[in-house]
Amino acid sequence: MTTSNPVLATQPPELAQPRSTALPLLALMLMLVLAALDQTILSTALPSIARDMPGSLPPAWTFSAYLLAATVVIALYGRLADVHGRKPMLLLAIGLFLLGSLACAASQSMLQLVLARALQGAGGGGLMTLTMLTVAAMFPLAERGRYQSLLGAVYGVATMFGPLTGGWLTEHLSWRWAFGLNVPLALVAFGILAATLRGQARGPRTPIDHLGAVLLTAALCSALLMTQHERLQLPDWLSAAVLGTVCALCTVAFVLRQRRAAHPLVPLSLFGRPVYAAASMIGLVTGVALYAAVVFMPAYLQTALHLAPTTAAWHLLPLMAGVTAAAIGSGRLLRARVPARNLGMGASALVVLGFVLLSAAMQWAPAQPLVLSACLLPLGMGIGLLFPIITMVSQRASPLQLMGIATAVPVMLRSLGGAVGVALLTTLFAEVLHTLVAGHHPEAMASAGPHALQAVWACAAAVAVLGVVACRWLPDAPMEQQAQPVVNAGPAGIRATA
Repeated sequence: MTTSNPVLATQPPELAQPRSTALPLLALMLMLVLAALDQTILSTALPSIARDMPGSLPPAWTFSAYLLAATVVIALYGRLADVHGRKPMLLLAIGLFLLGSLACAASQSMLQLVLARALQGAGGGGLMTLTMLTVAAMFPLAERGRYQSLLGAVYGVATMFGPLTGGWLTEHLSWRWAFGLNVPLALVAFGILAATLRGQARGPRTPIDHLGAVLLTAALCSALLMTQHERLQLPDWLSAAVLGTVCALCTVAFVLRQRRAAHPLVPLSLFGRPVYAAASMIGLVTGVALYAAVVFMPAYLQTALHLAPTTAAWHLLPLMAGVTAAAIGSGRLLRARVPARNLGMGASALVVLGFVLLSAAMQWAPAQPLVLSACLLPLGMGIGLLFPIITMVSQRASPLQLMGIATAVPVMLRSLGGAVGVALLTTLFAEVLHTLVAGHHPEAMASAGPHALQAVWACAAAVAVLGVVACRWLPDAPMEQQAQPVVNAGPAGIRATA
């Protein structure tokens, strides 16, 4: 049944919500923290895992297995939430994450750990999207920005606290606790959400585009494996060129399939709306920006300035503080009727400024960790301001019956942008470093690292400029003045209860 009342079109038609939203909101935030932590928590624990776990698989697979599984299921979770409802998909994601965490803690070989990480990622990949969708249904439109911004702050900070948490647990307990702690916490969250969240109105179910899901999975997997080919020590027959060809062919086939499918996994009509395409592009840019800072800065502080892993992680504090404060402030500014376009342009400009300052610092103060750390503040503020904008704009720009997949696509692109962007920037770093030390001059070798990282920050700044450009297509009116579009269930048979 299609919603026709324009007033009702501003809010998802849930049957009922919890009498008190505090407890389910805390449970949702807890699962979001756990999923975000597990993306980066192993960075400082990897040496201990490599010593303890027998097997021939490279330890880097423990990262990539989670990343691959989490990225490829994001869009599928969004579409399944549109068809089957948010609550069952959320509980399924938590259940998979819980089982994967338990299997990781109990693994006795590298192969077992990698497979368990894939299972954990299959659950964790849906938690960001499903949490945002559930929060959007729990609160009225006027209050939604506040809580979406809170989710953005929680996600960004948890991602950056991963290395610090992993280092502390490895040093004082065991790397297995990085997974074992998830189990009781996830059980508590599962119980709270199962008891407090109500089901949503059901409509006629539409088929899932399984072929489209397979093609998208193949395209994403080949893209991610291509960018991490050397790190994962893949066999020679599975070269980067072969993976690149597979990625291109699967991407083209996926787009053609979405154009012709009666029930597409990712309706291309969403990208026909410039505002949605802009929000998706900004999501991609924020992924590159966030993960570039989280990966390259601690690595430089540890390898070039010889700081301890925990100390290096603490130097990300300005980035964490910027993300947290700005994400919360972004929701307030949107509620204060600041247009998303103006706020987005200012935020994207801060991201560019942060990378420009980092590039300048590598030239003039490469051995001053406090200076480098301070340059992360505007970068964090820009990323934090953009988090709620991306979510709210994508949800407002999509019909209610497509809100799940419309929310999932920018999340998927952020994850993909982070993985592929870091891999490409790593290649750039290695190439510049090799060129600088080719002459074996002592002076050149001493400054090669800072100059190579300077090139990385400059390239990241250029990518961030794309975010500034994309903001031109964001809404130039306050969010409260925009009615969410309502699209009838046409030939695709999409039901109107998202």
